[in-house]
Amino acid sequence: QLVESGGGLVQAGGSLNLSCAASGSVFQINDMGWYRQAPGKQRELVARTIRDGASMYANSVKGRFTISTDKGRNTVYLQMNSLKLEDTAVYYCGAGRFAFMSYDYWGQGTQVTVSS
Repeated sequence: QLVESGGGLVQAGGSLNLSCAASGSVFQINDMGWYRQAPGKQRELVARTIRDGASMYANSVKGRFTISTDKGRNTVYLQMNSLKLEDTAVYYCGAGRFAFMSYDYWGQGTQVTVSS
């Protein structure tokens, strides 16, 4: 399983750091990342990182968000800076065995709310 933490309420322009820890039942992971879903909208990619270090970001977060993992790739982080109102969403951590394919595992989601 994947367990997220770090969501909350922040003012526009502020920062948050999300974490997602993979439990022992999650294995052979080569791709970890974050998606988000705002009310009334479809879930969308935020950022993904694969085992060789390559990462990809949604255009809307490039230059503001940074995805990283710990050395063992058991935890993935999302540092979010210069937050905007439109970043408000439930953020979901995902992990998969195959790079850039659909994720095999998902977290329960953590709410991020950006206020004016």
